[in-house]
Amino acid sequence: KKILKILLVTVIILLVLVLVVGHTAGNAQSWLILGPIRIQPLELAKLAIILYLSAVFTNKQEYINDLKRSVIPPMLIVFFICFLIAMQPDYGGILLILGIVAAIVLCSGISRKSMIKIALLGVIGIIIMLFVLLITGHIATVFSPVRLARFTGFLHPFANQQGDGYQLVNSYLAIGTGGVTGQGLGQGVQKAGYLPESHTDFIMAVIAEELGFWGVLLVLGLLLFIIVKGLIIAKKCKEPFGALLAIGISVMVGIQVFVNIGAVTGILPITGVTLPFVSYGGSSLTLLMLAMGVLTNISMLNKFQKKYKNESVKQNKLKSI
Repeated sequence: KKILKILLVTVIILLVLVLVVGHTAGNAQSWLILGPIRIQPLELAKLAIILYLSAVFTNKQEYINDLKRSVIPPMLIVFFICFLIAMQPDYGGILLILGIVAAIVLCSGISRKSMIKIALLGVIGIIIMLFVLLITGHIATVFSPVRLARFTGFLHPFANQQGDGYQLVNSYLAIGTGGVTGQGLGQGVQKAGYLPESHTDFIMAVIAEELGFWGVLLVLGLLLFIIVKGLIIAKKCKEPFGALLAIGISVMVGIQVFVNIGAVTGILPITGVTLPFVSYGGSSLTLLMLAMGVLTNISMLNKFQKKYKNESVKQNKLKSI
């Protein structure tokens, strides 16, 4: 409990520091620069929320459907963290966090009636967040011309190919040029100044151009393997805390992949969500590796418990003989 409290307080302090002395890039003040090190507190916040909610819902299993005692207190903390992220603003990060929270809540053993109540509380919480942003004067950043351009560029990319739709159109060009077999590793053209954020948000478009359909299929297959393996680990885990942790981590990776690929292919608006393990970014990769370490630990615990159980059964049989 003390470790979780320290982790949450650390995340909140870092998110506040970002708003005060953070570095702005991509129309969002989301980075702390400490000499040669760049830290994005959002990445730490994602893993901290997964750990926190998994521990809270595990400890409150006896009264999980008593929302006032089990769900509302941790949700208030989550909404406060989301509010700090909205001030940056990073709405892709908020979308990701809310998706993770929804998955953990759904798998916590809560009843359907309570789920409906939580959904209504969530809508009320979002309305309150928007109202606070309106009072503080930050609502203009939510509906700023730059952010609205993301939606117009997503809906009608070819209407303004040199403006709002420039990034998505060049992503289409990269994907179309790659075809089935690709242009060859390192032979892509779009990354040479034509496709913005080609090393982060739109790395999959570069992969499609250079390695083609089969390269994209390989990368997505490996990511799908991680997600499915995480869910299998969660299913096998007998401890609620470990199961919820594995679910949260798997869903985190899954949502990031879906949102990133959706933006690259024009299915979703561009939100700035990176592709796990592939996009450039130290904070993202470090936290993902930590998350994989936690997932591996849960898997080893499952194997240890299974082995211990089998040995106990064998010993009991020998004693009975």
